[in-house]
Formats: sequence, C-alpha cells, structure tokens
Amino acid sequence: MKNIPDVSDLLGLWTVFILLFVTLGPIKVLGPFRQLTHEADEARTKQIALRAFALGLIAAVVGGFVGKLLVENWHITPAALTLAGGLIFLLVGLSLVLEQYKPVHAAPAPLPEAQMAAALRVAFPIIVTPYGIAAVIALLVNSPDAPRTLTILAILVAVMALNLLAMLYARRMGGFTLLALQIFASVLAVLQVALAVQFVLRGLIELGVL
Repeated sequence: MKNIPDVSDLLGLWTVFILLFVTLGPIKVLGPFRQLTHEADEARTKQIALRAFALGLIAAVVGGFVGKLLVENWHITPAALTLAGGLIFLLVGLSLVLEQYKPVHAAPAPLPEAQMAAALRVAFPIIVTPYGIAAVIALLVNSPDAPRTLTILAILVAVMALNLLAMLYARRMGGFTLLALQIFASVLAVLQVALAVQFVLRGLIELGVL
C-alpha cells in the first residue's frame, strides 16, 4: 500500500483532463443531442448548442466553487473526500464500461419550442451531470494554489469547448468518427476505473483503515 501515490501525485494534468473529459465531455453528449435536434434546422440547432454550452460552463464553474465552499464549511476531511470521490469515479467508470450491455432506451421527448428551455434540456443533465460536478468539486478542493485552480478551470473550459464543437458538428460526423470516439471513450473509462481504485485506496490509507 505504500506504493499508492498521494492525491497530489494522482491528480496530474492528464488525470484532470481524463476525469473532466469522461464526466463532462462530448462522448456522452453526441448521441442524445443528435436525437433531440434531429427535427430542428441548422440555425436552431446552432442556437441551442451555443446556449447549452454557456449554461453548462456557468453551472460547472459555479457548482464547483459552491461545492468547494460547502466542503470547507462542513469540515469534511480531505481523506473522506478522496474516498468519496474515488467511489463516485469508480461507479461512473464502471457504468461507462458496461454501457454497451444496457438495453436501448426509448427515443427522448422532443425539445421545447423556446430556445432557452431547449438549451436547458440539453445542458442538464446531458452536458452537466451530477458526477461531473462532483469531479469539479474534488479537483478544486485538492487544488493547492491559485495557478493550479486556474489550470483546472482552463481544462474545464477546453472540455466544454469540445462539447460545443461536438454539438455543432454532430450531424456531419460519420459512422467511423463515432466509432473512433466510442473506442477512445472506452479506453478512458477503463483508465478512470483504475484511477478510481487508487483514489479509494489512498482515501482508506489516509483514514487509517489500511
């Protein structure tokens, strides 16, 4: 167990990108967005995508900082947060790995006519997921200084920008591109499961259980 890295070592920039890409990234957005906007024209689709991007980014940033403040006010120990974050990431990673074995869901209800209402439907919970907010909170809580926090926010903006590009070009993506993205997502999901196990072990070590 002594070989398990500290949280600061586990949360390298590549790890931050993996966590945010898997929990908030475009792979989970493409399919639902194409289904929801298949009857909308290009102009309406673009407006929905832009508004959903803005709403999702604001929600992720605000939710992350509010969660960080609550963690500090509730005096939750870093070890407990590490363990909780590891369990969340583990469940999400396993869900993504096993997603191909789940039954096919029925087609979603059509989007509302109002642009903002339609954007909200896309932003929550398709773009901004509860476990995505949990990832942002965990990353911000474990950020030691302002430069690190700014780097995390920059990666978050980059992931949200990828969401925007995915929505804008969703209809133009062919089967090969979608297949490549799914394979990439599966690889990242497996890496997230392994990373989550390390977080759980690190949390148990810090709590004195192991």
